[in-house]
This record gives sequence, C-alpha cells and structure tokens, in this order.
Amino acid sequence: MKSALALPVICVQADNLAEGWEQAVVDTWERGARIPTQYDKPGDPPSRDVSLMLSVSDPFAEPRIHRALPGGIYDLEVYRQEVVDGIHDHWIDPEAGKWSYTYHERLAAYTKCPAGESVNQLELMLEALAEAPHTRRAQAILWKPGTDQTDEHPPCLQRLWCRVFGDELVMSAHIRSNDAFKAAFMNMYAFTELQKMLAEQLAQKLGRDIRVGQYNHIVDSFHIYGSYFKEFEGFLQSLERRTLAQRTFTTEQIAPLIEEARERIAASLARENSTP
Repeated sequence: MKSALALPVICVQADNLAEGWEQAVVDTWERGARIPTQYDKPGDPPSRDVSLMLSVSDPFAEPRIHRALPGGIYDLEVYRQEVVDGIHDHWIDPEAGKWSYTYHERLAAYTKCPAGESVNQLELMLEALAEAPHTRRAQAILWKPGTDQTDEHPPCLQRLWCRVFGDELVMSAHIRSNDAFKAAFMNMYAFTELQKMLAEQLAQKLGRDIRVGQYNHIVDSFHIYGSYFKEFEGFLQSLERRTLAQRTFTTEQIAPLIEEARERIAASLARENSTP
C-alpha cells in the first residue's frame, strides 16, 4: 500500500485573497512534486506541482491585493476587464493568428462549433439561481472537445459553479492547470470580481441583498515553473523581511492607480475602435 501521493494535495483556508494565494504558493514550493512541463527550456529544473483546494471565506476582505502579483496594477485592471467585461473579445480571430478565445467569450457567448449559435452561460446561471438559489446546477463550462485539444494554449479555467447559501453567493472556479506564481493571483482577483458582478445581478433578480460569499479555487495542476525558481526564491526571502502590510495592498491604497488604469484602458479601446 502506498503511503505517499505522487501528486500532493494542498488544502488552504484563508480569510482574504492575498494571504490565501501566498500560503498556496509557499505550500506548493515546500511540498510540490518534481515534474517536467511542456514549456521547459533546456536546463530548466522540473516544476513543483500540487493539486490545490483553496477556500477564501471573504474574497473582498482587506488586504485584497498581493504586491507580488505579476505585472502591475494596470495589468491587473486590464485582466479584470477582459474577464468581467470582455473588452478584448474582439481580438478573437484564430485564422488571422490572433486569440482563439477569451474566458469572457466562452462564458457569455459559448458555441458548440465555430458557426454555432452562442449561449450566454452567465445569464443561464443567474436564471437558475433566481429560480432556486440553492440549486446545484448553476454552472458554466469553457472546454470545447475536438477544438481545445489541438490548441497550443487551451483554456486553463474549465468550469465555474455557483450556489447561494443564506444571503451569500458562493463560487468555485475549477482549473486544469494554473501557473501558481505568474498567473494564479490575477486569476483569483478577476474571478472574484466576476463573482461580485453575479451577486449584484442576482440581487436585482431576487429583489434582496446578495453578498459575495466564499470563493473556492480548485486546481488539478498548481505549479511553479523551474524557469522561475530564482525569482521565486527572492519572493520567499521577501516574506521573511516584510510584514503582511508591506507585502500587500488594500483596495483603498491602489484606488488612484485603478482609476488611472481605467482611463488608459478606455483611451486604448477608443483608439482601436477609431482605427479602420
């Protein structure tokens, strides 16, 4: 009988998003299985990999943002708008060598085939929850069999699932593959912003207050790439030197940067729309 798992399973419970992500990546570094990836370059050490179950009791509790997020606040806001508002859905054009999908497009305009009729899965989720808030059937899928298997970069997010407990909307994001250090925090941030939007829209349908509840981030392969190891070791050293307050931002602290980012994004989209 085996006494150890080939792929360790990490379970993390946290009060806020920043601490939850931080604990998840540290646990992955300490306990992750060593395994190569399809993106390794010659000389890269094998990745450290786990299956993750992260639950955040209040994803909008402060501090909400970790300073070690990839890129900056502008990139974070761009990604939020891509997921929640679909600002770059018009970039989808695989025949021209552009994007083959966006998360928003798969959620709000899913098609079974390129020429098929689109389905707004987010609206269907809201209708199901409005009819029976306790339903276990409010979900949206992203994978397209026969298409995504041959895509060089198929969607990592596979499914969203929601259910109302009392007056709180709980959401689970199920992910097949998640870059723990360079992508996961931005994913969590954007997905919880989508959770917030759904809660607000459901509240309107039900005619009562629905708050954002627990967020679950469930990943089959939560990994740290070998090519990032030196950078990640620097991140670990920063945890020893800095307090939690020095490692994180509150939403209020970055509010001016978010507003500036929104203005820049709006200007960029306006330029795109004015270009023939």
